[in-house]
Amino acid sequence: MRVDRNAVIAGALSSLLLVPAVAGADDLVLGTSAAFKGPSRALGTELYRGAMAYIEHVNRAGGVQGRTIVIRAYDDNYNPQPAIDNTVRLVETDNAFLLFGYVGTPTVTRTLPLLKCYDDRSVYLFFPYTGAEPQRQPPYDEKVFNLRASYGQETGGLVDNFVRIGRKRIAVFYQIDAYCRSGWDGVRKALARHGLRMAGETTYKRGTTFKESLQRQVEILRKNECDAIISIGAYAACAAFIRDARDAGWDVPIANVSFVGSESLLELLLESGQANHKDYTANLINSQVVPSYHNVALPAVRQYRELMERYDPMSPPAFREEGYHPMPYSFVSFEGFLNAKLLVEILRKMEPPLEAGRIKSVVESCVELDLGIGVPISFGPAKHQGLNQVYYTVVSEDRFVPIANWEKWRP
Repeated sequence: MRVDRNAVIAGALSSLLLVPAVAGADDLVLGTSAAFKGPSRALGTELYRGAMAYIEHVNRAGGVQGRTIVIRAYDDNYNPQPAIDNTVRLVETDNAFLLFGYVGTPTVTRTLPLLKCYDDRSVYLFFPYTGAEPQRQPPYDEKVFNLRASYGQETGGLVDNFVRIGRKRIAVFYQIDAYCRSGWDGVRKALARHGLRMAGETTYKRGTTFKESLQRQVEILRKNECDAIISIGAYAACAAFIRDARDAGWDVPIANVSFVGSESLLELLLESGQANHKDYTANLINSQVVPSYHNVALPAVRQYRELMERYDPMSPPAFREEGYHPMPYSFVSFEGFLNAKLLVEILRKMEPPLEAGRIKSVVESCVELDLGIGVPISFGPAKHQGLNQVYYTVVSEDRFVPIANWEKWRP
C-alpha cells in the first residue's frame, strides 16, 4: 500500500505542541520513543538507562568524531499514536540523526511506514526493543537494524525444550496486539514443526495492571489441561496471571519471552509473595536475548556493571516519577547498554563527516564485531539482525539465572 507522506506527517504535526530543539548544533541526536510512564514504564526507562551508561562514558572521552551524543526521548506510554507523533517530531523538529531504542511492537509497527515516508532523508531505526517480524520483513527490513533475536526464535526454543521433556500440551497467554500475535505465531509454527497444535489460548488488553484479576484467563487454560504455558506480554499483566494461577493451586510451568522485563516481573511477584506468604516464582522460566549480567567472565558484563555503578544513569528528566526505583542491573538495561555500544562501534567506522545517508552501507559491512559477550555480531545487505542467540533462565535465590537442566520440569 502506498503511503501518503504529506498526509501522515501533517496529521501527526497537527496533534503536537512543537518545541524548539535544545541540543547543540554539533550534537549527534538519537531519537527515542518509548514507554517512560504507565504500567510498562520500566521497559523504556531501563533500556534508556543502560544506553545512557555507555553514551555518558563515550561523551566524557570526547564523543564520536568530536560530537556529543544526545538521546532525545519522548514518552508514548506504549501506545501507537503517540509513537507516530513522537517520530514526526524527532525527524521534523529535532533533526534526529537516526532513531534508536524504540520499545514495543504496537508502537514500532505503526511507525514503520514513516521510515518509508522519510526515505529521501535516510531515516533508519536502530535496535528496537521488540522481536516481532514486521521490521524483519519487506518492505521495512531495509530501514531497520535489529540486535536481538526474534520472537519466533525465542518461542521456538521454548516450545522445543518443552516438547523434548514431554510437555506437549502447550498453551499461550498473550496481549492482544501486534506484539503478541507475532509471538503467538511463533508458538504456532514451532508446534507445527512437531506435529502439534496449541492446547489453548487466552488474551488480555494492553495496559492491564498487576492489581487487576486474570482469574478468568487462568480458568480458560486450566480447563484445557495444558501442561506448559508461554506468556507473551508485559510484566504487570504477566505477573498478575502468574499470581492468579498459583493462587488457584495451578503449578504448571509458565514461560515468558524477553520483552516481559524479567526484573520488573520478579519484583512484583516477590513483593506479592511476601505479602501473601506464597512463592510465586516456582516453575517460572524466562527466555532472554542477551547473556546474564551476572556472568562477569564476559568483558561486556564487567564493563556494563562498572559503568552503571559509576554513572548511575537516570530516566529522562521530564519523565521521572515518584515511586519508581531504578534497578542496579537488569536484562533490559544490559540490552540497552549493548545497543549503545554497538551503535558507537558503527559510528566510529564511518569516515568523517557523519552522514545519515552513508550509515546503511557502513552497518552492512560490519562483520564479526566483538562486543565482549562471547558471540560475534555481523550484518549484511540481506542480514539486518545481529544476534540469533536465545538464553533461558529460571529464578533461584530471588534472581534469574541460566537454566542448567530442563529435566526438572519433565512430567
